[in-house]
Order: sequence, then structure tokens, then C-alpha cells
Amino acid sequence: MGAARKEDYLPYYTYDDYKAWEGDWELIDGTAYAMAPSPLFTHQSMASLLIQTIGDSIKSCKECMVVSEMDYKISDDTILRPDIALVCGQKEGSYIKKSPELIVEIVSKSSALRDEKIKYFLYENEKVPYYVLLYPEDLKAKIYKLDGNRYEKVTDILEGSFIFEDIACQAKIDFDFVFDRFRA
Repeated sequence: MGAARKEDYLPYYTYDDYKAWEGDWELIDGTAYAMAPSPLFTHQSMASLLIQTIGDSIKSCKECMVVSEMDYKISDDTILRPDIALVCGQKEGSYIKKSPELIVEIVSKSSALRDEKIKYFLYENEKVPYYVLLYPEDLKAKIYKLDGNRYEKVTDILEGSFIFEDIACQAKIDFDFVFDRFRA
């Protein structure tokens, strides 16, 4: 008898299953992942500030929109829900249909493995030009830029602003605006 495989004992789900579920879920390669309960106050506040600073930076661009907690359907068996996404060339629909220009994940202890490893690989594979991991407890962000087929870390940022170049709308995040109210 051979070694057991994931396919032999775990259920396999698709987008049709996912649409019928209650609560907050992500679906990765047919495996369901329950999302943590409602994010903490700091997480929610930072998400709102990120939406505002990115939105302000692209207000003259009619091609792109900033969305929060919207499903990103990579395939029929992989649906993620990024904290923040800059989506260009799509103005309607029930989910993100193509690779966003920029994704920001606000990392918590419960989401670190998924954000830093699994989603990192999936977003890299989907050719998302920029991926930002924001750490609320450290008031720090790690910014990755797609270079060919791989992410390269551009910087760790604690203050100031960062301009995301080479995307449809040149977006900017003012990290002082996001972090200042949380500094002691």
C-alpha cells in the first residue's frame, strides 16, 4: 500500500462550492481555509488608511480602483481574498478576474504563514507586479516587485512614502499617514 496523498482523504472544492459557504473563506488548490474572525481594530484601521492613501494617489486615473476584501478568483479551485488590491481594467463583477497591479496583505500571527508563503507564491505565479506585506505590530512594510518570474524585495519601509512605478496608474502609499496614529 502506497503513501496516502492529500487527494485521498481531503475533500476537493471549487468556486461553485465556495459561493454557497457562509462566513469568510479562501480556497487554495481545492482546499478550504477558514479566515480568522473579524480583524482587530488596528488591522481594520490600517486597511482603511491604506485604501485612502492609495485611492488619493490614483484619483486622476479612471482605469484603476482600490478594493478591499474582494474575492480574487485565480482558478476554479483557488479563490483568495486580499486585504487591499489595486485593480485596473475591471470596473464591475462579483470578483477580481485578472491579476491586480498591487496587493497589500496586513499580516497577523494567524495569517503569517499564508501571507508570507502561500499567497506570496500564488501572487508571484499570477504575475502581480507588487506585493506588500504590512506588519501592524512593527509598523513596517516589506515591498516586493515582480522581476521576470520572481519577486525581489525592494525595501523594508518604516516611514515615508513609496511610489509603485511601472503599473497602469502610478500609485503611492504614504506610510507616515498609515503608521503615525499608531506610533507611541
